[in-house]
Amino acid sequence: MGSSGERLFEGADWDFQTLQRVHDACEKIARTELGLDVYPNQIEVITAEQMLDAYSSVGMPLFYKHWSFGKQFAFQEASYRKGLMGLAYEIVINSSPCISYLMEENTATMQTLVIAHAAFGHNHFFKNNYLFKQWTDADGILDYLEFAKGYIAVCEDRHGRETVERTLDAAHALMSHGVDRYPGKKTLDLRAEEKRAGERRQHEESVFNDLWRTVPNTKAKSKATLTAERRRALLGLPQENILYFLEKTAPRLAPWQRELIRIVRHIAQYFYPQGQTKVMNEGTATYVHYRIMSRLHQQGRLTDGNFLEFLQSHTNVVFQPEFDDRRYSGFNPYALGFAMMQDIERIVKNPEDEDREWFPDIAGKGDVEGVLREIWSNYRDESFINQFLSPALIRRFRMFHLHDDPAESQGIKVDAIHDERGYRRVRRELARQYDVGFVDANIEVVDVDLDGDRRLMLRHTTVKGAQLNETDARRVLQHLADLWSYDVALTEIDGTDKVLKEYVVSPRAAAVAA
Repeated sequence: MGSSGERLFEGADWDFQTLQRVHDACEKIARTELGLDVYPNQIEVITAEQMLDAYSSVGMPLFYKHWSFGKQFAFQEASYRKGLMGLAYEIVINSSPCISYLMEENTATMQTLVIAHAAFGHNHFFKNNYLFKQWTDADGILDYLEFAKGYIAVCEDRHGRETVERTLDAAHALMSHGVDRYPGKKTLDLRAEEKRAGERRQHEESVFNDLWRTVPNTKAKSKATLTAERRRALLGLPQENILYFLEKTAPRLAPWQRELIRIVRHIAQYFYPQGQTKVMNEGTATYVHYRIMSRLHQQGRLTDGNFLEFLQSHTNVVFQPEFDDRRYSGFNPYALGFAMMQDIERIVKNPEDEDREWFPDIAGKGDVEGVLREIWSNYRDESFINQFLSPALIRRFRMFHLHDDPAESQGIKVDAIHDERGYRRVRRELARQYDVGFVDANIEVVDVDLDGDRRLMLRHTTVKGAQLNETDARRVLQHLADLWSYDVALTEIDGTDKVLKEYVVSPRAAAVAA
């Protein structure tokens, strides 16, 4: 490690010794000045084509084969070659060791930015945020993915690629409804899962599913029929984790198909926290890289030219298009997250009277790093915005709230402006857009007709009357019916239990035969 003032590199070129020097310099600032606590780092340098490949398999280093990944790769490669899209400078994996992929085309400055951003910013967030602690197993994910890849390859050899793909297609379609939203008593242990998978297969191949013994056949109706309450209790209903329900109770799935559904379900659960922490995760990583890069420049370890190159890239990352800009698609999570982290720093160090009134617990506290680390550990996007979006930032982003109800004749009206009530309303409504309970469709399995045609019954409880897109709903229900092997019915209701729409879908013959 060189002393302060010794340049980390000159110009744009770098080699692996340079990357080691950069990593060590970033680590010293991250640990001693920011107090970050990270998993061990593993840094991999990859080509643009490998980066595209990583994009197409949701960024995972070991992933099973599926046609959708190839399709995604072909589309993104064509867009990249035509100049219609750029590539991320990095991809980072929530695992231990934390794997950061760096593009070999990056300059030395960009590699420094990426290491600060991913290997320390994202890494600290992955290790310390409560959602990741509850829902992910960083130590076991890489071994589990290796097991999944090998298991699916064996299934393809034994049962044929098309049959395996049909099961994976259906499981992927239901992936967003394959997560547990409330933490249970058990933490996820993927290494133990892999071991249990083999034991489970042997057990399932030798044991008859006792529940289906109670199902009367069409020729001879059983006298002993289950009560509705007993039936639902045996089936664990209502159940929001549809993939879990299928894995455990679908009557005609082979043991290997249940294992595929289980694999997809575990991967969906692994990604579950990331969807709830996009603003915080990117805000944390962007704030950390900004602090580290600025400190390296102050120490004389980056030249002015290198620092200007960094600032140009950083400015592009945190750019927020105006509402009437063609590029506008909502709030940029990097822009909003970084702005909120900097605003919290301001409130902790140099609060105004307004800040003391709104944030009495942190205003003027002085310990910026301690306050931020506590926030990074204990919040997700929805609660973070609801708690820490300040009036000053609402004014800076010029936020207001529009009320647009088709049932009302007065048209669009502005119902939250820059006064105290308005600030609270804007903050509450923006936070709600990041609340999974508000954004994700609330669909549950509510019953199965065991006494009749074995129809699977689901219920969608709408929020503010927002119904499912009919085309998408029918496609997903088709996949569900194929896995269940009997009819599937979905009823959409509002808050008063009024029925808004009903769907009934039958399985495809080819899927049933499989």
